[in-house]
Amino acid sequence: MPVTPSALVLILITLLAATVNGALGYGFSSITVPVALLFYTNRVLNPALVWIEVVLNGYVLWVNRASVPHVWRRVVPIILGLAPGVVLGTSLVHRVQPGWLKLATFVVLLPLILMQAAGLRRPIKAERPVGLAFGGGLGVLYSVTTISGPPLALMLSNQGFTKQDFRAGLGLVRLAESTFTAAAYAFAGMFATESVGLFPYIVPSLVVGIPLGARVIRHVRPETFRRICMSFDAWVVGYGISTLLRQLHLVDGAAAFAVLVTVGLVDTWLLYRFFRRQRVESTAAEPRPDTEHAPRAQSPRATARRSLGRASVPAD
Repeated sequence: MPVTPSALVLILITLLAATVNGALGYGFSSITVPVALLFYTNRVLNPALVWIEVVLNGYVLWVNRASVPHVWRRVVPIILGLAPGVVLGTSLVHRVQPGWLKLATFVVLLPLILMQAAGLRRPIKAERPVGLAFGGGLGVLYSVTTISGPPLALMLSNQGFTKQDFRAGLGLVRLAESTFTAAAYAFAGMFATESVGLFPYIVPSLVVGIPLGARVIRHVRPETFRRICMSFDAWVVGYGISTLLRQLHLVDGAAAFAVLVTVGLVDTWLLYRFFRRQRVESTAAEPRPDTEHAPRAQSPRATARRSLGRASVPAD
């Protein structure tokens, strides 16, 4: 099986994406798609990634199955909204330029992600109706672009999902959306030999990257985990906007990457502020020696004086 330059790029980018996905529970398509689309068309790439993600998301869900009873009721509205969204999105694949849909989505997401990264969260009280509408939009986005991690992570993080619950919720929703989309693609006759031909380049990266990422994330605190997710999303969305500006010929040349540079600077400052605050809080939480009730050290002269006084007291 000859390894062409495009295949080598696909192997490397999917290895990186699989490692991130193993750590965060998402990110495979978000990292793979912007780079892989430089070498492959949507009609070839999307079906391959959808089938890969059915297996990948099933694995993520299995690893985090202990948290499923805590979260499944909260994500059911999103899952119910996915089905009509996937049907609509599949019908739009041939009619709408996916680049414009991704650009509009990323432009809306970027300020929300940066606000989350800054620690600003406003949990939605009407979670079920909002989740239903959100699921519909997510289904359209995923079936057209195979990207849904950043908006879904933003939603779950905003609702205060903890680390394991976060990953279990991601696994449930993403397994449902990838399964629905695979079925819709099959019904629409979108699977081709070229898509299947990408599997040998992608599967080995998954086998190596997923366990590696899962091993790394075990030693991360929940709040740090949430912050890493937001930082990752900010960079992915910033990169996505920059590449889309070039692909859609809205901004030519390196000037398009001014968006990515700006996002990187803002996120770096927010990361510095976050870890500095964590360091201050951990220092303040360290136990201090109890000096109030501890016996005071006596000078040698005072000790000698006390001993002399005891010796001069007559015995009864």
